Amino acid sequence: MQAVIRYKVKPDRVNQNLELLRVVYDELQATRPDGLRYETFRLDDEVSFVVFVEFEGMPGAAPHHRLASFQRHRAALDAICDEPPHVTVLHEVAAFRSTR
Repeated sequence: MQAVIRYKVKPDRVNQNLELLRVVYDELQATRPDGLRYETFRLDDEVSFVVFVEFEGMPGAAPHHRLASFQRHRAALDAICDEPPHVTVLHEVAAFRSTR
């Protein structure tokens, strides 16, 4: 499954979000869940974030959902967001990947 998640945090909560994300990525690095691609991007407005996630299986079975750090981040989003996370499932039509 591939999905994009977009959310917008309150300007005064950006640093809190970045710290929560740092802890998530530290735990991902330590546990290295199999078959997971998880990337977070901060947009030019500096308060919007986009997450790309790819894994095999059903949405509820995503390996990062089991991480305590991810659960803490997800729980905090209700309080720190101006726009809550919106998930869009992607259905690949075509792809090109260079090996360089």
